[in-house]
Amino acid sequence: MSEKISTNKAPKPMGLYPHARKVGNLLFLSGVGARTAGSGSEEANIPGLKYDKNGNYEEFDFEAQCRSVFDNVKIILEESGSSWENLVDVTTFLTDMQRDFKTYNRVYAEYFQGNQPCRTTVEVNALPSPIAIELKCIAVID
Repeated sequence: MSEKISTNKAPKPMGLYPHARKVGNLLFLSGVGARTAGSGSEEANIPGLKYDKNGNYEEFDFEAQCRSVFDNVKIILEESGSSWENLVDVTTFLTDMQRDFKTYNRVYAEYFQGNQPCRTTVEVNALPSPIAIELKCIAVID
């Protein structure tokens, strides 16, 4: 048996899926992006991202997106009965490895000093909204 978990404290999923599913003592998170809670997929709700009237970047702060996605994951974990320290596997999707990996790796090291889950980082052509990073995580529940 598995239990679906959703919370209003994290960004609303962009489709018909929960934030997480609990199976036994494992917690599987759906892909989590950098949008702010209560937002749809609008660019205005992505930290560090602003466009001008022609659709060109006016502001792009990848570090702000990293911090936002890590904070969103932490919220979902806590709302699901787990914690940041219980993460055992993190898969990261970046839209531009060359531009963003150094920043990602630096911010990741700040957030994961106490816990070092397994990690995979891949570059993808695009994500479902204009975000530049998305995480897929597995954690345990005590």
